[in-house]
Amino acid sequence: MQMNEKTMVADTLTGINGELIRYAEMIPQTENKELKNTLKQFRSACEQSQEELYQIAREKSYYVPAAKATQEEVQHVKSLFTSSTI
Repeated sequence: MQMNEKTMVADTLTGINGELIRYAEMIPQTENKELKNTLKQFRSACEQSQEELYQIAREKSYYVPAAKATQEEVQHVKSLFTSSTI
């Protein structure tokens, strides 16, 4: 089976997002400052790659983001995180 460009971009973005999750898990768990800083640098480079690939996907219409949240929706989510009933 031959993969098309859209599938390859989507698969790559999925992989990058998985890497970002792993960095988010590892960084707070290490006490070694040098390792922590190295992981943060890797995470930053990974975020940059994700952003560049995301822009390519948007330009080629491989990815169409969801509609922007309304102000009411934003306020509702904010209230969920500021109330004591979470």
